[in-house]
Amino acid sequence: MKDWPPEYDDRYAPSPGSRYWFKERECEDPEARDREVLRKIRAVMAWAWERAPFYRRKWQAAGLEPGDIKSLDDFRKVPVVTKPELREDQAAHPPFGSYLAIPREEVYHIHGTSGTTGKPTAFAIGRDDWRRIANAHARIMWGFGLRPSDTVFFGSFFSLYMGGWGALSGVERLGATAFPFGAGVPGQTLMALRWLREIRPSAFYGTPSYGLYVAEKARVEGMDPKEFGLRILFFSGEPGAGIPSTKRRIEETYGAICVDTGSMAEMTPWMTNAECEFRTGMHLWQDIVYAELLHPEAQEVVPSGKEGIPVYTHLERASQPMIRLWSGDLATWTDDPCECGRTYPRLPKGVYGRVDDMFIVRGENIYPSAIEEVLRATDGFGQEYRIIVSREETMDELVVRAEFRQEADARPGGLEALRREMETRLRAVIGVRATVQLVPPGQLERSEFKARRVVDNRDLFRELTSGGPGDV
Repeated sequence: MKDWPPEYDDRYAPSPGSRYWFKERECEDPEARDREVLRKIRAVMAWAWERAPFYRRKWQAAGLEPGDIKSLDDFRKVPVVTKPELREDQAAHPPFGSYLAIPREEVYHIHGTSGTTGKPTAFAIGRDDWRRIANAHARIMWGFGLRPSDTVFFGSFFSLYMGGWGALSGVERLGATAFPFGAGVPGQTLMALRWLREIRPSAFYGTPSYGLYVAEKARVEGMDPKEFGLRILFFSGEPGAGIPSTKRRIEETYGAICVDTGSMAEMTPWMTNAECEFRTGMHLWQDIVYAELLHPEAQEVVPSGKEGIPVYTHLERASQPMIRLWSGDLATWTDDPCECGRTYPRLPKGVYGRVDDMFIVRGENIYPSAIEEVLRATDGFGQEYRIIVSREETMDELVVRAEFRQEADARPGGLEALRREMETRLRAVIGVRATVQLVPPGQLERSEFKARRVVDNRDLFRELTSGGPGDV
């Protein structure tokens, strides 16, 4: 189609007082939007069919081609794409896979995964796509309150990690002042405190764990995080900003609003899951990336109010377009109206976990985000925690190591009362007994990126008791 992929006027900006970037699109009747979504789906599928052998092979094996898709119901017959498939295709067709749908010389940015849990995945983004990503992110950031008058501090890794770069492109397109400070270098957080106090940016981007870590370091240095003057903190990379007690702690700590954003790096513009200024859950900006929530086993779209796996489709990206990418995340969606007036569906609890993150203890499905919500909502909890799953003889054991606040010992009943309260609350929420071990403030390791808080030792127990590789 001649009008696909779309082109945006990089000179355009709404008036600073406008709530919307494109009001007619953001507040459009959902049925009318669906017709436009279908048009874009047909266009991106035709593009991929002609230029990406990966998709042509996959769809031919399923007995369909782009011309068969005449409705959104037809689109649900298109097979989903999984991350293992993408890795396998890149291994067979290095470096970018046979789903790269632009010439190699048109690649503008290369990013990827670190490969810490397997073979790295390479992301190749074309120049025109990069401009579309910047426009999408600027529009969404406008929706949660950023304006050209803002200065945005980036407490994020600038490396293969896609998050910081995507957010930076949006800030620059929006016309705000970018302060790409970075993270991860020894001593950098202490330096960040000095710059935050000196520059007084109005917005902060990073992971929720790092936002809390910066605040903790500030207090150690005798600073009140509120003195930085932040107005908005927006996060990705972890579910924390969507967990009510964590969001509340961040907002109370900084005296600013906490905004949850993010889907998957492969889906850049990944910010198409993002809260608005009212923070009632992440809107799904369906006219940029089309999201469906599917039942984990049946792979059928679940109704509003139900839990499912988000599956995403690029509607405006020509390089490495993702068409029905299975996220493996968990969310619940709703069509209930939002005070902002946008007519997109929302994820009222955000993306609160991954199927892979879930663990089973004594027959109960447990998500780490549920444990975090309990801990951070408990008066006396400190900053960090660890979840340890182990096995004692034939029974799974769940241990939660939680830091306490220094003043918690002065509470009625002291630390023992705090420990019992945490155990009672955890059992009520997750359905099994958890043993809480309280540890002094600062004892558990901090993270400047995505925190890893779950340790499952059951495999080691099985190896030791079966004479397997762990036997000595």
